[in-house]
Amino acid sequence: MSIGQLAEQAGVSVKTVRFYSDRGLLPEATRSGGGHRRYGPDALDRLRLIRSLRALDLPVPDVRRVLDEEDELVDVVEGRLAEVGSQLTALRWREAALRLLADCTAHERAERLRLIGALSTPPGTDALARFWRYWLPARLPARVTNAVIDQAVPTPPADPTPEQVLAFARLQDFVTTPCFVFGPRAGTDYGRPEVHLPGKGYRPAVLYEALPEAYELASAELRAGRAPHHGEALDSFVAAHAASLNRRDTADFRRGLHRMLAAEPRIDLYWQLTAEVVSPPSGPPEPTPGAADNWLRAALAPLA
Repeated sequence: MSIGQLAEQAGVSVKTVRFYSDRGLLPEATRSGGGHRRYGPDALDRLRLIRSLRALDLPVPDVRRVLDEEDELVDVVEGRLAEVGSQLTALRWREAALRLLADCTAHERAERLRLIGALSTPPGTDALARFWRYWLPARLPARVTNAVIDQAVPTPPADPTPEQVLAFARLQDFVTTPCFVFGPRAGTDYGRPEVHLPGKGYRPAVLYEALPEAYELASAELRAGRAPHHGEALDSFVAAHAASLNRRDTADFRRGLHRMLAAEPRIDLYWQLTAEVVSPPSGPPEPTPGAADNWLRAALAPLA
């Protein structure tokens, strides 16, 4: 077939056939005496396959991979699905951000624009992870630090509400304030819990390895709507602190622990905003480690 005949049968322009031929996707069988392209009997099916792949918005290099090796199709399609999913998530975040700006007063709009302008779409969590690396005690084992970060850093929802966009923007703004970015590693201990400070007798790695179990137990109590009380969750929480200090769990230890925790600085705003990010639009809030910690501290209070 000539290039014109192939283009006519495939329902495309001659320019399109030439484009694919020049990029090696559609090899010509031979050339006429005048130098015109000639295509063999398989060219029509190959051209239709190329059009189908391009209709899925696959780039030319990926089309070539599939043509060269059919087994590549699944990998190429999965990769493209991931890209499209990321693009859709970005669009949903932009839509929610626009709704957030549309449904507010002029005074609120200026502040929201500032917050939203600092977000990427979809947003990343690098700033939140960096905050926790600053906030946690120095020289924690990497596996412990990573486990805490995995639990403490919320995953941005793929289809957020305007309220979730605002909460995440405020959360990022909170963790990027100078006092958090520079304070804990700039020679000051202001605002840091006692367990983070050297010379206090704590073994932070022991504490942070044991706390997730206590938080999980307390989260179950929160989901059930139970008020703070003595029991397995509190025992696990106290045991974690006692082990980190090489102490026994006694009534005196619990009283001292309550006094110490009551006087510690808090980052409640972080956990409040995190709960707004991860909780469904309707229904009870999803327990965070911060909410679990508050429940456990309240359970200690009657012993003080």
